[in-house]
Amino acid sequence: MDHRGAGLRGSRELRNVSVVKYEVLNRSGVAGVTLSAVASDGRTRDRVAQLLLERGSATAAELGGELGLSPAAIRKHLDAMLADHVVETREVRNTGPRGRGRPAKAFALTTAARENLNPHFYDGIATAALRWIEQHHGSEAVTAFASAQLAALEERCRAALLEAGDDPIARAEALAQALTAEGYAANASVIASGGQLCQHSCPVAHVAAEFPQLCDAETEVISRLIGTHVQRLATIAHGDGVCTTHIPAPARTATNAATTVRTD
Repeated sequence: MDHRGAGLRGSRELRNVSVVKYEVLNRSGVAGVTLSAVASDGRTRDRVAQLLLERGSATAAELGGELGLSPAAIRKHLDAMLADHVVETREVRNTGPRGRGRPAKAFALTTAARENLNPHFYDGIATAALRWIEQHHGSEAVTAFASAQLAALEERCRAALLEAGDDPIARAEALAQALTAEGYAANASVIASGGQLCQHSCPVAHVAAEFPQLCDAETEVISRLIGTHVQRLATIAHGDGVCTTHIPAPARTATNAATTVRTD
């Protein structure tokens, strides 16, 4: 799953930080007006994004005319969306007589923004593909597919664990860092019964809700990388807030197991 730059909602929230601070400092009522203006800007940019999603691309004049905005107003919104990498420009091909002046430019959503507006589109394709595999080749084929898909991730994480040592808890901490770099927002912690690995993000949660083989394959990868049996306690795919994997404490080596016999 690609976790590229912030989407429409995230980018707006970043821009609004200064407005929130202003509201704290100014209780005269001006802050409320400012916040209202920012919210209005956000709604307008959402409308621009939705229109571009439907049309594919449009010039500033076309967008302004559709939304009833002046050239200056639509330009303000488009400049902000360009700065946030929500839209990009494309040169318009002129099929008529070549006129004077600069060629017109059209605006289109970036790939990241388009996926943000329809985040489950690819999930739907993946789910349909797995249904087809299961229907024609059985559930074992889905399991094999899930394992194959995680093979590259396992190799990358294994390379990150080369200096983690043999202790399962230490390896879990190193694995959490590796998974975070892959977009899983993971962390490891020590608990009374050993440790636990938590993943706060799952790129395949909607698909895994129907095909738990994906979660099972991931659990097996975690077990192999940590070097011990682990137990999945919760998964985002099944409605839990976090994917949680329990890691049992390393077995203590028994020393002096035999009772020393005293001789008088």
